[in-house]
This record gives sequence, C-alpha cells and structure tokens, in this order.
Amino acid sequence: MADPSVAPTIDRTGDVPVDQPGGPAAAAAAPGPPPATPAGRPSGAGPERRTRWWRRPWVGPLAVVAVAFVAFSLPPYLTLDPARSRIPTPSDLGWYHPMLVVHVVFGAVALLTCCLQVWPRFRRRYPVAHRRIGRVYVFAGVLPAVAVGLPLGAVSPFGPVARVSNVLMASLWLLCTVAGYRAARQRRYGDHRRWMVRSFALTASIITNRVWGVVWTIALWPQLDTTFGGDQERLTQTVAGITTWLGWVLPLLIAQWWLDRTSTSRR
Repeated sequence: MADPSVAPTIDRTGDVPVDQPGGPAAAAAAPGPPPATPAGRPSGAGPERRTRWWRRPWVGPLAVVAVAFVAFSLPPYLTLDPARSRIPTPSDLGWYHPMLVVHVVFGAVALLTCCLQVWPRFRRRYPVAHRRIGRVYVFAGVLPAVAVGLPLGAVSPFGPVARVSNVLMASLWLLCTVAGYRAARQRRYGDHRRWMVRSFALTASIITNRVWGVVWTIALWPQLDTTFGGDQERLTQTVAGITTWLGWVLPLLIAQWWLDRTSTSRR
C-alpha cells in the first residue's frame, strides 16, 4: 500500500497532480522570458546601442541649409508674380507658372520635413511624431510636388537634356517614396529605412543642383565667346544639362554607398 504521506496532491480543478511533471506546480516553476522593462526590452538585455551625435554630424548643418534655402527660394513664388520667378516662364504656357508655384511650395514642405525624419534621436524619442511627420512628407510634400513636377520637367525651358533628367528624377523620387511608405505600412522597417534614405537624397538634391549651377557657371563663363560663340542661351542650357544630372545622381549614389557600407558593417 502506498504511503499517504507521499501521495500526490490532486488539483481540484482538474485531474493532473500538481507536483507531477506537466502539472501546475511544474508549469509555475518553468523558466520564462525575463520581465520586460518599461521600454519593452527584456530586463536582462544590455543597454540599447545609441548613435552618438558626432556619428551624424550632417544632421544639424542639413537642417540649417534647408531652412536657409527655403527662406531664400520660397518668398518670390508666394507673390504669384511670374516676373519674380527664378525660372523663366515659357510665354506660350499659361499654366506653367501656377504649377511651378505649387511645385515649389510642396517641395519646400518635403525638404523641411525630411530634416526631422533623418534625425536618429528624434525618431527614437518621438516615434509617433516621426510617423505623423512622415505622412506629411509623403502626402503634403513629395506626392503633390511630383504630380506637378513631371509635366513641368517635360517642358523645362532649359533644354532637352535637362528635361530628360527632370522627368527621370521625379519618377525615381516618386518610386522611392511610395516604396518606403508601403514598407512602413507592412512593418518592413529595414526596407522602409533604405527606401526613405534614397527618397531624402532626391529631396535634398534641389540644394546640390543649385550648388553645381554656380560651380559650372563660373567654370564655363570664360568660354562664352569662344566655345559657345557668344550665345548665352546655349551656355545656360549646357550648365543646366550638367547640373540637373549631377544634382540628383551624385546624392543618390552617395546614399546608396552609405546604405551598402552600413549594411556591411552590421553583419
């Protein structure tokens, strides 16, 4: 006969002895994941790796340059006066200047919002604001800017080379932005980050475009009377053709190089 002093205790809510393998006592004693911290990370995990500010030294200067660029470029277009436009308005296209104003305004929204989106500390500390500003970037910045930018680019007054560049750049800008937004909606955050870095590079290319314009104008101006036969329009179209391509191709290549470099360093 079994000794009653060692008889298994029966769980009154079921038929499984509480002190047998698989019983409630064993389940309660089974090891589980460590309790989570308020941030949602296991308490036993090491401290979260954070990017030091000096590893992203370009964030502050980018914001300053973007604000200064918008403050300089936007006001003339807010007057709605074609005479104050910094881009020549084709005389036979009455719709050109109104659409140019729309493009500049929404492009300014995209440029200013992308400065916050590429700031790692802001993304980490304010994820809700990051998502909301991201929607502004997409729906009140890039998408309307591209919608009017494509027809504007196709009839650019700066010649056929610039037209091809403008249409291709706008198409890639749209592609990268939509792909990044879809990836975020599908919670593929790694893909989202990569696509949006490309999108931001194309957004900021308007600044590098202007820089290259100054550089190539200075470089080619001495050849106005020789190479260009005194034809200033020909010189302008040549400078525009060079700068429209360099303005977005180089930033996009640099962004892709940076993505490949950081991806390799994390393996």
